[in-house]
Amino acid sequence: MAQSHVRIAFVTGAAQGIGEAIALRLADDGLDVAVNDIAPKGEKLAAVVKAIEAKGRRAIAVPGDVSSEKDTIAMIGKVVEVLGGLDVMVANAGILRISSLVDMSVEEWETIMAINVRGTMLSFKHAARQMIKQGRGGRIIGACSYAGKTPMLNAAAYTTSKFAIRGLTESAAMELAKSNITVNSYSPGAILTPMICSTDDAISGGPAATFLKSCGLPTDVPKADPTVIAGLVSYLVKPEAYFVTGQCININGGILFD
Repeated sequence: MAQSHVRIAFVTGAAQGIGEAIALRLADDGLDVAVNDIAPKGEKLAAVVKAIEAKGRRAIAVPGDVSSEKDTIAMIGKVVEVLGGLDVMVANAGILRISSLVDMSVEEWETIMAINVRGTMLSFKHAARQMIKQGRGGRIIGACSYAGKTPMLNAAAYTTSKFAIRGLTESAAMELAKSNITVNSYSPGAILTPMICSTDDAISGGPAATFLKSCGLPTDVPKADPTVIAGLVSYLVKPEAYFVTGQCININGGILFD
């Protein structure tokens, strides 16, 4: 990747949790960063922009729905227009709903698939189009999960969506290699974010205990802060990571090996 310009990253689902940590770390690494989330999280997104700017980097908020192709095209267009291009795409946005398969409605299933699978596909697709147009390569990174490697109890839709991310990552890596674009995903274990923490945790056995019990996992599994995922992403976007592609990388404290 050419290093004569300041690289530009776009992180979806960046108002909190893993996405926020990734956006801040990439700013620390010297990238300008555009951040996305849904419109109701606008205030949180604005705070992330201010935090990036405080690090001396340019930043913009691009709220929108990643599951909408129209929104995704418009968001990437805005990033290119304002910041000047796109070198790193982190398709982090995703949702988790705990429900048994037999009780899950088709509407719930479709919502998870729309955001987690179609949203990631659209982010990959339109980021790749922009990177190919620029002709300087790029880095595309998606959010897989521990559940993309082995199933979780009461999470059939989420598990299915994350298995799909593995296939998408591997297929996209093969297709985009000729354009000097690497494609990888991170597969976190128990990362302490708003997605898996709840107010009931204090009586359930500690941080994320409520979630872990509902998924059939021990409450004493290793847990980590979102910054550990940001550190992995930081490496994957570096020039020296050009030889890593098509991987869904476990980062889970050793609860699963593959």
